[in-house]
Amino acid sequence: MKRNETINPAQDSTPDAERVLIEMTRRAPMWKRAAQLDDLISARHALILADLRRRYPQADADELRKRLAARHLPREDVIRIFNWNPEKEGY
Repeated sequence: MKRNETINPAQDSTPDAERVLIEMTRRAPMWKRAAQLDDLISARHALILADLRRRYPQADADELRKRLAARHLPREDVIRIFNWNPEKEGY
């Protein structure tokens, strides 16, 4: 890292490192980029479920599924699909 190259506290790498990472992503085959996206989506799903389990420790699998859907879908869709109102029950 160059002396005058500073890292913003919100960043975890230098601008040069970020440029290299972006270029590597651009050059990666589509299957690898799709796999990375799938991993990110799975991680998001796992983090949301962990939060829901922490907030609603008595919730069964059905309730967790509804609450997870409420985090992903518009309220009207959750009501239509699950007959469950996240504004009333909580997100």
